[in-house]
Amino acid sequence: MSSWDIRNGSSVMEFIFVGFSVTRNSQLGLFFLFIAAYLFTILANVTIIIVVVLNHQLHTPMYFFLSNLSFLDIWYVTVTVPRLLVDLLIGKKPISIMACFTQFYFFFVCGATENFLLMLMGYDRYLAICRPLHYLTIMNTSACIRLVTSCWTMGFLVVIVPMVLIANLSFCGPHELDHIFCDFSPLLRLSCTDTSSTEAIFYALAWAVLLGCCVFTMVSYVFIISTIVQISSDTGRSKMFSTCAGHLTVVLIYYATSTFTYIRPSARNSFAMDKAVSVFYTIVTPILNPIIYSLRNKDMKVALRKTLRNWDNSLGKGHVGKVSLS
Repeated sequence: MSSWDIRNGSSVMEFIFVGFSVTRNSQLGLFFLFIAAYLFTILANVTIIIVVVLNHQLHTPMYFFLSNLSFLDIWYVTVTVPRLLVDLLIGKKPISIMACFTQFYFFFVCGATENFLLMLMGYDRYLAICRPLHYLTIMNTSACIRLVTSCWTMGFLVVIVPMVLIANLSFCGPHELDHIFCDFSPLLRLSCTDTSSTEAIFYALAWAVLLGCCVFTMVSYVFIISTIVQISSDTGRSKMFSTCAGHLTVVLIYYATSTFTYIRPSARNSFAMDKAVSVFYTIVTPILNPIIYSLRNKDMKVALRKTLRNWDNSLGKGHVGKVSLS
């Protein structure tokens, strides 16, 4: 037993994820479904980042924030999905307690940072629609960088307290974690010490981050919608709504699933559908983000076609050059 285990009073050195209680054929089916979703998420979000970087017309605050959200979603799925794929393909494998805590920390860092980024994107839309004359002055380049840096910094800092609390719990067995990744509630259920204070502090932080960011975003949209409905032109209203529809859709989906999971009263009395809900916000939501922001966004579609044409032209010129040299 290591010095950390002695100090922590823990006799459990590793956990095993229970995962999904399905047949072997169903596990293989889930494996191919999840790996397809994972690869699509990575490809789609990388594409968004590349398109934003390569197209000067997308060098605006909105797309700068969107590219940060895409970068975050890449890490969001990478924290949990590869390990889930391994378990589905080759069976349940143990994960060390320190690796589990590391996954716990970075998963919630990504979750907290996404809350702050979605709130920031809502504030950006508020400024663009409700205060258009001051928008570029307020959302200048240095301000955008500071705001995004603050989102990432707060995401890393706010999870330190629950991480320390979880790491100082005692785990005496059993070592089967009834989930698909190292989430808060399943870890709490395995602890053999009093977790009431840990649970209270975690949910206080969850309420502060989730509800705080959600309320701020919804207030922004109250002002946005009240401004849009005052526009006399139907075309103008439609254009304004289209610029906000994607972000609002993502916000509603994200907060619906996150609130269900992390703002319920007791972690020890969680519902049996937690695993299914966790699949939704760890796998499905990161897929929906690029689809909603790219397929429903005219500027993004135009920029994507332009990027593809430029690549085709570059490849064509390279091919011609090689032929002429031969």
